[in-house]
Amino acid sequence: MSAIPERAFASHKSNVEAVLAFQSSAFSAFEKLIDLNVKVARATLDEASSRAQEILALKDPQQALAYTASIAQPSTDKVVAYGKHVYDIIAGVQAEIARLSEAQIAEHQQQITEALEQLAKNAPAGSESAVALLRSTLANASSAYDTLNKAARQAAEVAESNITAATNATFEAADAANETVRANTARAARRAAAATPAASA
Repeated sequence: MSAIPERAFASHKSNVEAVLAFQSSAFSAFEKLIDLNVKVARATLDEASSRAQEILALKDPQQALAYTASIAQPSTDKVVAYGKHVYDIIAGVQAEIARLSEAQIAEHQQQITEALEQLAKNAPAGSESAVALLRSTLANASSAYDTLNKAARQAAEVAESNITAATNATFEAADAANETVRANTARAARRAAAATPAASA
């Protein structure tokens, strides 16, 4: 009879350890997000100060147009990079939680299998079909879990692939937009330069 309380205590201990591991993983992700946001805020303040100094040094509209075009690309890149960092942190914690969940489920399956084996050893004569039914049910449940788990992993891989493709497309669109801004700025600067001698004459 002492085996049952020992198993119950071990199961309870395992559950508490799993909860603590989940909490630790979530807190670690929260720390990473806070650290990322503090770094972004600090970099933004430093950049704003630098930009203010640069703006004060501008002398004419042509320099202002060129300056405006030069700041568009880094801002877009930073927003996309920030989103990628946040996604990486969240994906990391999801992977860790999935790993912990799989370990917990595997441990519970092992405990159920051991309990079923113990039941089979102590079952009265004639109950072999009931024990076989329980074993079959456990095997089917394990198989269903494995299938669902495999499908979830594949879905996560497809989602990550899609996010990577979307990120790359965003970078390409930002590059194209920045190139258009540069071309328009250069064109406007040429027009302003051409108009300036005519206006002074």
